[in-house]
Amino acid sequence: MIPWHATPHLSCLRWLWTLALALAASLPAAAQNIESVLRPGELIQGHAKWEEECSKCHVRFDKNAQDRLCTDCHKEVGVDMRERTGYHGRQKREATCRSCHTDHKGRAARIVVFDKQKFDHDESDYALRGKHKQVACEKCHEPKKKYWEAPSDCNACHKKDDVHKGALGTKCADCHTDSDWKETPKFDHDKTRFALKGKHADAKCVDCHKKGDDYKAAPRTCIGCHKKEDDSTKGHKGLYGDKCDSCHGVKAWKPSTFNHDTDTKYLLRGKHRQTKCADCHTGHLYKDKVGTGCIDCHKKDDDSAKGHKGSLGRDCAACHVETGWKEKGKFDHDKTKFPLLGKHVDTKCGDCHKSTNYKEAPKDCIGCHKKDDKHEATLGTKCESCHSERDWKDVKRFDHDKTKFQLRNAHAAKKVLCKDCHKDLRHYRDTPRDCYSCHKKDDKHEGQLSLKCETCHNDRDWKVPRFDHSQTRYPLVGKHAPVKCADCHKTLRYRDAPRDCWSCHEKDDKHKLKFGTACESCHNARAWGIWDYDHTRRAKYALDGAHGKVACEACHTRPAPKGKAAAETGTNCIACHRRDDTHDGAFGPACEQCHVTENWKRVKTRIGANEPGPDFGRWALGHSSRLAGGQPTGWGL
Repeated sequence: MIPWHATPHLSCLRWLWTLALALAASLPAAAQNIESVLRPGELIQGHAKWEEECSKCHVRFDKNAQDRLCTDCHKEVGVDMRERTGYHGRQKREATCRSCHTDHKGRAARIVVFDKQKFDHDESDYALRGKHKQVACEKCHEPKKKYWEAPSDCNACHKKDDVHKGALGTKCADCHTDSDWKETPKFDHDKTRFALKGKHADAKCVDCHKKGDDYKAAPRTCIGCHKKEDDSTKGHKGLYGDKCDSCHGVKAWKPSTFNHDTDTKYLLRGKHRQTKCADCHTGHLYKDKVGTGCIDCHKKDDDSAKGHKGSLGRDCAACHVETGWKEKGKFDHDKTKFPLLGKHVDTKCGDCHKSTNYKEAPKDCIGCHKKDDKHEATLGTKCESCHSERDWKDVKRFDHDKTKFQLRNAHAAKKVLCKDCHKDLRHYRDTPRDCYSCHKKDDKHEGQLSLKCETCHNDRDWKVPRFDHSQTRYPLVGKHAPVKCADCHKTLRYRDAPRDCWSCHEKDDKHKLKFGTACESCHNARAWGIWDYDHTRRAKYALDGAHGKVACEACHTRPAPKGKAAAETGTNCIACHRRDDTHDGAFGPACEQCHVTENWKRVKTRIGANEPGPDFGRWALGHSSRLAGGQPTGWGL
């Protein structure tokens, strides 16, 4: 619309109008008439009541006053212009009210005439953005209402869309954008009293702000939203209070961010790290204090069939460790009254501790090894006096010297086992101490030499006797001393060995029993070939002269009778020299009356003389004879 004063052909009208106003100033009544005559047209219906009062809108000779008069009446427009707000306040300063508006267009005319298609809504207080650009004007500007009366707040138009039902106020733009009603990127939740972190940033608004609830009334505690999770079968059911953030983090509900090592005075180690909270915290987390002693949580384990039932006290950590309840790493058995040594170190607890009341376990060997006691308690209960912890079969610890039978030499050898002597393990004390009881099987004498084996044998070597033969009825002297036992003792029944010479020397008897079996009557033990028989003293027949060189068998031709040393032999010469008697017995049996023993050929000249006569010489020379048996004699020598 072009202002009326902007055209040249209207310059005249301007002048006339000025003149009329001047006249009216001097002539009031006349002036009114002139103004009525000069007005450009009827006013619009809204201003019709001021049609005869031009001063309501005009000041004589002051065209700039018109805008002031307009804003005096249209106060809301004046406020916008002064505050530079609204459509009118954003217009250029040189623009006047009548540059856009005129009311002299008749009763039916509109004071506001503009092109809707060309109107720039951004020049108003409500710039059209996003989805608003597509909205028809009629959606916001209701009929018969001024354009500026259209609401500028979201709620005025979107009240029906307000799912919050006014609970969050009317400033929808604080959360929603005009690009999409469902998007709320503008709302900065961090500026509220509940900043969204972690998983909360991805949560939907309705997850916390229930439909129809006042957003401001939304709970700011974890339990306010997560109570259903806490009440579930996997939840804590209120036992841990409402401070969920003390354990859980916003990044993830699981795992718990609660650091038991730093946030409490009870460090979690080993299996405790894998333990569920509810295993220890059975009551309210804050109202019920949880004990830090092992027994506080494990009392049910201690009271069970496999537990100790309080017999070992409350300090479970003295034996058990957190890495495993069944592990025995911490307990030092050496600090007890029964230190573990040898094989005991590898022994399972249950082997000795038949019940879980460990203090009731026996500390003596027999308490655990009664089943192993092959002695059947006959040796008492102090197994340690013989056995050691290194090996049950190891009995080196036992000092046999403290018994009535000391082990020496071969008896102390490793190859000699206890069972070699102790046949009955039940009666070690009843084991005989004599040699024969153990060595009966070795006794080749068949008991003939009594049971005192030690009289001959020693414990260094069974085969090396120490027997003193001189203590028997047959002492070994001379050549008998180095003789082997078996040479005389043909059997090991030593008592059966003969004590006479002939029994052993029969093969050596060259006399063929002519002198009996009493070899010792002539021979001695120094040498067999040396004999010392005193013929003169013992046989009452002196072997003098040539008789000294005569073999015994020359005279002793017959075997000796039983019990006799020799057969009876005559003591006169004729008894042996009968065959040599050339006199044929003429001179009798007393040959010694003439002959002498030194030489047969030598005869006595007279009785008692030692010289042979002529006749005896011839006889002797002619009778160089042989003695009985044909053996030469020294008789004629």
